[in-house]
Amino acid sequence: MALTRRELLASGASAAAAATAPHVSAPTPDTRVLRGTIPPGAPDFVEVPLDVPSGVRELRVSYTYGKPPVPPGTPGNALDIGIFDQHGTALGGRGFRGWSGGARSEFFLRSDDATPGYLPGPIGAGRWHLLLGPYTVAPQGLPYEITARFTFGTPAPAPRPAYPPERARGRGRAWYRGDCHIHSAHSDGRRTPAEIAVLAREAGLDFINSSEHNTHSAHAAWADAVPPDLLVLTGEEITTRTGHVLAVGTDPGTFVDWRYRAREGRFGRFARTIRSAGGLVVPAHPHASCIGCAWKSGFGEADAVEVWNGPWTPDDEVSLASWDATLSGADGGRWLPAVANSDFHRDPDRIGGPQTVVLAEDLTRRAVLAGIRAGRAYGAESARVTVAFEAVGGRGEHAGIGECLRAAPDADVLIRLTVTGAPDAELRLITDQGPAVTAPAGATLEWHTTPARSAYVRAEVRHPAASPPLPGALAACTNPVWLPTG
Repeated sequence: MALTRRELLASGASAAAAATAPHVSAPTPDTRVLRGTIPPGAPDFVEVPLDVPSGVRELRVSYTYGKPPVPPGTPGNALDIGIFDQHGTALGGRGFRGWSGGARSEFFLRSDDATPGYLPGPIGAGRWHLLLGPYTVAPQGLPYEITARFTFGTPAPAPRPAYPPERARGRGRAWYRGDCHIHSAHSDGRRTPAEIAVLAREAGLDFINSSEHNTHSAHAAWADAVPPDLLVLTGEEITTRTGHVLAVGTDPGTFVDWRYRAREGRFGRFARTIRSAGGLVVPAHPHASCIGCAWKSGFGEADAVEVWNGPWTPDDEVSLASWDATLSGADGGRWLPAVANSDFHRDPDRIGGPQTVVLAEDLTRRAVLAGIRAGRAYGAESARVTVAFEAVGGRGEHAGIGECLRAAPDADVLIRLTVTGAPDAELRLITDQGPAVTAPAGATLEWHTTPARSAYVRAEVRHPAASPPLPGALAACTNPVWLPTG
């Protein structure tokens, strides 16, 4: 099922089965056929049991489902699929063996290999479960047919997974460009990790994050694809039924479950899973309009928020305004940094469009994540756009993006903004009171304020407006410089 960037697949909570009981055809030594119908109003997930005999070397699964016509404006059938092995389907994923959502109609697993999105490993005997996710169900119901084929024999030796290094060839303390929301063929993307690595370097990126929907299978696919000057962080896009969230830079091999909704109050548990694995919790496209995509679990557990997702659209404008509203009252204390990512899936998506530019001590996993967490970052539409933004006090005090300049409430503070790579754009300074000053691109924009007048100042670089009075699309956007009075 080909989907646009805004039609991302969401998945969610309950494991109760509300479908008609699957019918199992008369077994043959190597094939099982399971049929059933999922009615409208079914739970988010339907578990279909599959009894796997002993001695299986390879398991192959294919599935089809009915797509009856529906009236205009009525969602038709869309069915996702994944699989859990004999270790069970309990929340947390001990038995998780893979997920492809609606991206493919068949997959295989062996001890030494598996379809992208799925994990190689032994095909143990016992009760497995096909996990069906009825993304949308037509009024007539959703009939499905699953065919499982067993190949018997001695399994091949399982290779030890290799993961990308946590350090790349950097420039010491510097601004590094990255894209933390990229999909490969391991979920619903079209490019291989090797192809993505080439595109990332062509886009001028220094780091990327592996963020497949609901699977970590790609983590072990990057080791042979990474050039020495590209840092690959491992993570996941967790697509719950009430919003998507990025796990950025988790330990390789970390799986984060997605089978829950905001109302169940379970997200905190999995946010802790992400952080305990060294990663960042970043709600993605929080105001996207596709089913299940808008973030509903709040921002109390977040480490940053994706306010700019792919080409600039109205929901990005809402995300930016909503994020800005959270800054008032922070006064340089705990606040939520903003990031920008491409959400790359396939052409014409563009890796690094947009991107997050981070001030980090070096090109390492730890340093890049620390820079994002601290808000020492800005979003840019491409590697052509560079932003220099700072606050300077009367006695030489200095603060850059994400930092605090502490001065007396009535002390004069100079705000300085320089932008290159966006010659047609308008420069804007935004404070806690809203837009403060605008100027055409070109010369450096300088503006004076005081901590009493401005709790923070952040910068936007806007293209000319296509539909005034709505503002133009972003070319760049910074996190704030803080001017606390305390």
